[in-house]
Amino acid sequence: MTSSSMPKQAVICQQLVKSFGTMAVVHRLSFAIQTGQILVLLGPSGCGKTTTLRLIAGFEQLDSGRIEIDGQVVADGRFHLPPEKRRVGMVFQDYAIFPHLNVGQNVAFGLKGRQTEARVNDILEMVGLSGLGPQMPHELSGGQQQRVALARALAPEPAVLLLDEPFSNLDYSRRLQMRHEVREVLRQNKATAVFVTHDQEEALFLGDQVAVMKDGALEQIGTPAQIFHRPQTRFVAEFMGQTDFIRGIVTDRGIETVMGYVPQKVTLPLGTAVSVAVRPDDVDLVVDEEGNGRLLSRQFTGIATIYKVALAHGTMVHSWQPHTVELVVGTAVQATFRDGHLLNCFYGDNNLLTV
Repeated sequence: MTSSSMPKQAVICQQLVKSFGTMAVVHRLSFAIQTGQILVLLGPSGCGKTTTLRLIAGFEQLDSGRIEIDGQVVADGRFHLPPEKRRVGMVFQDYAIFPHLNVGQNVAFGLKGRQTEARVNDILEMVGLSGLGPQMPHELSGGQQQRVALARALAPEPAVLLLDEPFSNLDYSRRLQMRHEVREVLRQNKATAVFVTHDQEEALFLGDQVAVMKDGALEQIGTPAQIFHRPQTRFVAEFMGQTDFIRGIVTDRGIETVMGYVPQKVTLPLGTAVSVAVRPDDVDLVVDEEGNGRLLSRQFTGIATIYKVALAHGTMVHSWQPHTVELVVGTAVQATFRDGHLLNCFYGDNNLLTV
């Protein structure tokens, strides 16, 4: 592929560093976003994802590092371009729409020129608010207000759209609906977006790329499938799904565990201790009085039941079973690895052993 035909990078962040006083919030963070892609910054509260978004927007100043937007350097630790000159659109948690302006006026805010009215009508139709221009914000539902915020951010055709947990104020069913609607609007606009969330399901649904953060640093970046199925660190494995870790020992047959053998030979000395990452859908259960585990609890989720199983030496795993399988707490079971499931093993915290 020639350089002229390679995908354009809309946002480039290199070695971003930001501290508040003595507290380091973002530490040598680097990533890039291709034009037209959605990058989701994912991680627990306090991991630095919102601060990263605010650095891109220009609401916070870099200590060091470099940010480029659409080929222009907007910050490098010495130079700081103000937010209004960065060609970014921002959608906040609390919508931040003007209560004294109607819907059309909110969307038109910041637009100039004779085509403003046509642009407002086009963008309102795109977000499903056609005809609601004269309405006041207080007359709208929470989901409609969120769409007004999205329309206002998209109207000036920004180089990148930044969304900071925009669905956090919506109930669960409305949040699911808005995920679909927002993704469709972004796709229609071929928009480049950075989306912040702590919800892994949301990240996997929305992102072309997912960047998992911990303590201000990047743990792993990749497609949703790569992040979920091939976590590179124990933190990512644990954060992405209800993951348990069971102890394994390297043998000449593979990795020996209390649940049986993982048929994987690794280039480690025999007897080396490793950890096997096990999710609930990896574990099969069969009632067996001589089995290797006992049911400690059950959690009914509707279409399935999650059983917590106590194995030898204090090891705990969880098993996903269809709702038609009803087992009594205290039942002895044989817990085994489900056939055909790819597992991940770790040597230390950050050494993934392919299985």
